[in-house]
Amino acid sequence: MFRITQYLREVLDPTPPPPVRKPPGPVVIWNLIRRCNLACKHCYSISADHDFPGELSTEEIYGVMDDLRAFHVPVLILSGGEPLLHPDIFPISARARAQGFYVGLSSNGTLINDANIDRVAAQGYDYVGISIDGLRPTHDRFRRQVGAFDASLRAMRLCREHSLKVGMRFTLTTDNAAELPDLLELMRREGIRKFYLSHLNYAGRGNRNRKDDATHLMTRAAMDLLFENCLRDCQDGVEREYVTGNNDADGVYLLHWAARRFPDRVAHLRARLAQWGGNSSGVNVANIDNLGNVHPDTFWWHYSLGNVRERPFSEIWPDTSDPIMAGLKRSPRVISGRCGQCTHFDVCGGNTRVRALQVTGDPWAEDPGCYLTDAEIGIGAEPDRAAAAGA
Repeated sequence: MFRITQYLREVLDPTPPPPVRKPPGPVVIWNLIRRCNLACKHCYSISADHDFPGELSTEEIYGVMDDLRAFHVPVLILSGGEPLLHPDIFPISARARAQGFYVGLSSNGTLINDANIDRVAAQGYDYVGISIDGLRPTHDRFRRQVGAFDASLRAMRLCREHSLKVGMRFTLTTDNAAELPDLLELMRREGIRKFYLSHLNYAGRGNRNRKDDATHLMTRAAMDLLFENCLRDCQDGVEREYVTGNNDADGVYLLHWAARRFPDRVAHLRARLAQWGGNSSGVNVANIDNLGNVHPDTFWWHYSLGNVRERPFSEIWPDTSDPIMAGLKRSPRVISGRCGQCTHFDVCGGNTRVRALQVTGDPWAEDPGCYLTDAEIGIGAEPDRAAAAGA
C-alpha cells in the first residue's frame, strides 16, 4: 500500500527520517468466507452466492488467530467473499479485537443496513473499507446487481454516522477511469475520510478482464488527480487519507510529480520513499484464504505456500525453502528487464510480481503494469535529474 498523504505531508513539512523499523509481523488479509451476494467483474477470489466446501470452521479460525497473535501479526483485515455472510463474523471480530489486533473489515457494503449497523459499530472495527466502482450505473454494472450502489453508499453513511472510520475503495479500469473525479467529489460531499485506489491486478476475474486495465496514460492522469486532491487537503488542513495499492510505481511517479512542483524537497522525499521500499508481498503482507491456504498476498490464490490445517502460519511464513518465498524475501529482489535496470528500484522494489507472472509466466520478469517511461526510470534517455537526486 502506498500512502500518498503521508508523503505529501513530508513534502510540505519535512521531518527527520525516523529509524528504520521492521514490522513485528505481516499484515494478514484473511478471506474468512468465499461466499458473496455479488459477482463482481474484477473479483480476485471468483466468489459467488453459494457455500464453498472445506472452509475453516470458527474453532479453526480461533486457533489460527492464536498462532497469528503469538507470531506478532499486528493487523487482521477480515475479508471474503463478503465477510458479513460468515455466520460468526461478529464473534470472530470481537475475539480479534480482544486479542489486540488492529481489525479492518473489507466489505462490499450492501449488507450493512439500519438493522445491523449497531452491531457492526459495536465491534469497534479500526477501519471499514467499502468498494465503489463508479457512479450508480457503472457500479451496478460492475457489481452485477441493480441497487448495489445505493446500498453501498448507505452503508458508508451509516458507518460514518456511527463513528466508524470508513473508506471508499475504487479499482481503476478503462471502464470507470473517467468517473474518478466524480467519486472524489462524492467522497468530499459525504465526509468520507479515506480513498483507496487499487490498480487492476491480473488475478481471478481481474485476470480474465486484463484487456480492460486502464492504459498507462489514464493511470498517470488518475495519479495526477489523486496527488492534486491530496495536496489541496493537506494544505487546507483536511484530515483525509489517500492511498493506492497494487502498483508500487506510484511512489516513483510521485517523485517525478514532486520534482516539477517542489524541486527543493525531492531529495528528502526520495529518502523517505526509499525507506518505504515498495512492494512487500511475501514479507510484510500475507493472505489466508477460506480453505486455510497461505499466499504471498491476495492475488496469489493460484499459489499456496502451505495450509494452516497442516502447519501453523508461524512456520509457513518464514520458510524460504519455497522458491517464490525465497525470491520475495530476498533483499534486494532479483528482477530482470526494465525493473532490473530501474534507477528507482530501491523505491519501488520491483513492483507486483504476480502481474509479471500472469503476463510472462516468469515471476521475476519486469512488471508490465509499470506506467513510467524509460527516461523516467533512467534507461536510455536522460532521466529527470531532480527526481533522480539522491539515487
